Amino acid sequence: MPSAVVAITGASGARYGVRLVEQLSLAGWEIDLIVSKAGEINLKLECDIGAAELSEITGVSIHNNANLAAKPASGSALYDAYVICPASGTTIGKIGAGISDNLSTRSALVAIKERRKLIIVPRETPSPTPHLEAMAKMSSWGVVILPANPGFYNSPETIDDLIDFVVARILDQMGVSHSLGKRWTGEEVTLGQ
Repeated sequence: MPSAVVAITGASGARYGVRLVEQLSLAGWEIDLIVSKAGEINLKLECDIGAAELSEITGVSIHNNANLAAKPASGSALYDAYVICPASGTTIGKIGAGISDNLSTRSALVAIKERRKLIIVPRETPSPTPHLEAMAKMSSWGVVILPANPGFYNSPETIDDLIDFVVARILDQMGVSHSLGKRWTGEEVTLGQ
């Protein structure tokens, strides 16, 4: 059974993380979930739920962000992917600087040192230069930087459509089959000769 570490950190955009966890569960993945203190605040504000409710989803195990002895902190624990969704600027800055002072940042640095799939989903905007530099550095290390920037070419009608657009891109990076939204075929627009 495939498995992933998913961290929901303090940036607005907790709904992206919740939808990702739901979709991974539906696809049969095991999810080791980490929610930072600020992530918990945004879960309540944006989704009216807490980490405890997410832990009730099939396949989800919750870990305390302060527990640096938890399974996701070790390179000997095998995961197919690590995702920080959303990733706060502070989390991005810490990872880019090699700081692993909590389970979210430690698991990301484990992914980097073990050369495993790591996807970081920044949501904060505009991005200050130190965070842009950290993202560029991480990209050069093989980290996927996937900003929570929804597209509009599929004519979204709801906020959920916009969320699904971003979550679909994350799932694609993880190799997870899904039916979120329509895929571009190249036949959507006909240009004159």
